[in-house]
Amino acid sequence: MIRREALIIISFLGILFAFQDLRAGTMPIESLIPKTAPEGWILRDAPETFTRETLFEHINGQADLFVQYGFENSVFAVYQNTSSSEDKIEVDIYDMGDSLHAYGVFSRFRQEEKPAGIGLDSYLGDNYAIFYKGKYFVVLQATDSNAILKRLAQDIESRISDTSAQPRELGYFPTNGLKPGSIEYFPDGLLGHQFLHRGFKASYTEQEAKTSGKARGNVPECHLFLAVFKNSEEALDALQLYREDLLKKGKLDTGTLTQFGPNSLIGTDPYQGKTVVVQKGPYLLGAAGFQQDREGQERLAEMMREIK
Repeated sequence: MIRREALIIISFLGILFAFQDLRAGTMPIESLIPKTAPEGWILRDAPETFTRETLFEHINGQADLFVQYGFENSVFAVYQNTSSSEDKIEVDIYDMGDSLHAYGVFSRFRQEEKPAGIGLDSYLGDNYAIFYKGKYFVVLQATDSNAILKRLAQDIESRISDTSAQPRELGYFPTNGLKPGSIEYFPDGLLGHQFLHRGFKASYTEQEAKTSGKARGNVPECHLFLAVFKNSEEALDALQLYREDLLKKGKLDTGTLTQFGPNSLIGTDPYQGKTVVVQKGPYLLGAAGFQQDREGQERLAEMMREIK
């Protein structure tokens, strides 16, 4: 009798721990691969898993990028059309550690904004789909265009229990003039400056460029960026390093803009063009490459107001 009760308790604890793992998003990554394929398709072979040490064996040319974004492990599987051995869908699910780094990799792979309504954000092409949800970044590649791609992506998305929100900093960027799908996250070396560390960059189209009828390829690219630091002291130190960098390699204007206060700078970055940078809390905000000073400053002021 005692042994039976002990077995019941052990079984109950096993179910409880599994449920807690599911809620925490820590179930084995292989469990995210649907074992039952869509009608007319089969899961070919057992899924393969990869770690930081073995990822290069799978995606040699891109492994370093994933590791830079905090890659922990991944699983790879192939689905095959039962009517054609050449018709396949390859699936990669990457555990990036948290939603910030999952978004970061997603932002680097997204080619344009073609959302599919999957996960926190997604991109769907004819034979290529990517999305991220929680700490997971998912890639599906088909040998041919087919409707199964989206259905399979939705099935995988439904298995991800991680409910982490998207990075809050995405909401700081003004939508006026923002190029859809252009906000990228970099884990270090934002704008090519090591002193800016990690942060976000978004591309904008100036209003004058929109109305002037210029060919798209001739419109100069301009950006807003947001460098993220641990605290305001680190942000101020980085602002000083930016001043010193402009003095050496670019141009630093004297004075500051009244609306941005003393913790700001104006200058010309040798790579980014006209630049305005402002410190607010643990952030450095900047507008770079705007041909119209007023428009760049207006977008930057909008961004500052979003940061509480």
